[in-house]
Amino acid sequence: MSNQAFQKESEFNWNIPEDYNIVDEVAAYGESNPDKVAFYWENEDGKKVELSYSDLVRDFSRFGSYLESLGIGGEDPVMHILPRATEVFTIQLGTLMTGAIAVPCSEMLKPKNIKYRAENSGAVAIVAHSSNFEVVEEVRDELDLEHYFLVGADREGWKSFEEALAEGTAGFESSELKAEDPMTINYTSGTTGDPKPVLHKHRWIAAHKQTTGRFWWGIDREKLSGEELIWATTAPGWAKWYWSPIGVGLANGLTQLLYHGSFDPETYLDFIEKYEVTHLCATPTEYRMFSQVENLDKYEFKLEAALSAGEPLNVEPIEKFQNKFNVTIRDGYGQTESVCLACNRPGMDVKPGSMGKPTPGPDATVVDEGGEALPSGKIGEIVVKKDNPGIFDGYWKSPELDEETFGEAWYRTGDLAQLDEDGYFWFEGRADDIIISSGYRIGPFEVEDSLVSHPAVKEAAAVGKPHEERGQIVKGMVVLSSGYSPSKELVEELQNHVKNDTAPYKYPREIEFVQELPKTSSGKIRRKELREEMDTG
Repeated sequence: MSNQAFQKESEFNWNIPEDYNIVDEVAAYGESNPDKVAFYWENEDGKKVELSYSDLVRDFSRFGSYLESLGIGGEDPVMHILPRATEVFTIQLGTLMTGAIAVPCSEMLKPKNIKYRAENSGAVAIVAHSSNFEVVEEVRDELDLEHYFLVGADREGWKSFEEALAEGTAGFESSELKAEDPMTINYTSGTTGDPKPVLHKHRWIAAHKQTTGRFWWGIDREKLSGEELIWATTAPGWAKWYWSPIGVGLANGLTQLLYHGSFDPETYLDFIEKYEVTHLCATPTEYRMFSQVENLDKYEFKLEAALSAGEPLNVEPIEKFQNKFNVTIRDGYGQTESVCLACNRPGMDVKPGSMGKPTPGPDATVVDEGGEALPSGKIGEIVVKKDNPGIFDGYWKSPELDEETFGEAWYRTGDLAQLDEDGYFWFEGRADDIIISSGYRIGPFEVEDSLVSHPAVKEAAAVGKPHEERGQIVKGMVVLSSGYSPSKELVEELQNHVKNDTAPYKYPREIEFVQELPKTSSGKIRRKELREEMDTG
């Protein structure tokens, strides 16, 4: 792409119709392209499923109509605890069709996490999968919910999803949803307290289509060949699922790949080749592991775009992909609260390690503590203006969090960066101690809270330690209770305790026993000092 063409594409104006919603978008596409494959699905046992857009519309209409028959809708929160199952789009769109709000939950959550989300959101129903419904069962007696749906199995006290689908009505009628109607509540970790409930409205998907899809993925619906097949390796419990499989894939009527299985680099590479994936979005950790696979020359790809997100990607995987497949991995940046805020766009020169330039539309910039824009070379916080359709609408029923986050002209991301002389963003860390490991955002408080719940731990701090493959790992600093001594066995015991107490990806892969923790005069742990000591040590 020429620089002139690239500059022309930079001209941008938001265009979000008042009645925009992803449900009607997909329904219209299913009517005009009934036989177009919505997704190919495969699991690690080799089972395969293929679903067309017309089949998808039929199925989500049935599920949505069944929910409506129960009186579910009207901004009722409905929790989804789902893996990459064949039913996931049906459940998500069927929920949204009723006017209810989807509450995506990671399948790795523990019972206490489920309880918190159910109570905090005010959920009226839970849809779980046969592979993970036990976490709900453990706290079900403590929940005030009437409706429980189970996918893939029959259990007493649960309504079979398959039965609900069969009892629903297939005919779709316009949902009458508006762009400003609530759509999702996504929970995101903070450095203190419980995860925050991020509220998005239906316009979020239109905003992704116009920014994330166009400028990062290089997808323009008016210029599609019809041969595109995308694969975003994310999972349904994360905001990134709404970014890409929904906000890019379904919103543009694309065919995509879903894989229900654990990560294995060679399996993933085989799928890229077998399904002729043209647009791939994976984590930096996955790309690093791809680059370590022997004999990459045996693969023949049709890749046109390779995208990376979650943390900065180092130069080695970028060079390896470029040399082997003639595709440059393009980094992008955004949050649960936003669309893509910065990216390396098609046709741009990629600077390895940089998140790219500000995405047109959100127009992110870097400011100092007073909110003043900073020149190149100065580290500040990434911000976007409050009245921006590419960011969220505040926290669900949490005015105190809204005031804290939107108290001035900017939405503050909490991410530190600097702009270079060419306008590229360079990530410098978190302003609030969030740990980003393999693309997961991990709040130190959650890890610390879990550690101190073990009788051996008197005090604990959690910080991010640089790691070649994962970007960062969680490192725990532990002050032991009286009567306990450091040992390898105790390290393993504490690690397993955190794995069992909270989501497994949050456990400290490294634990150091210390005599005391540095604190402020008010008693707060000085995590910055711990990181600095770790860097110099």
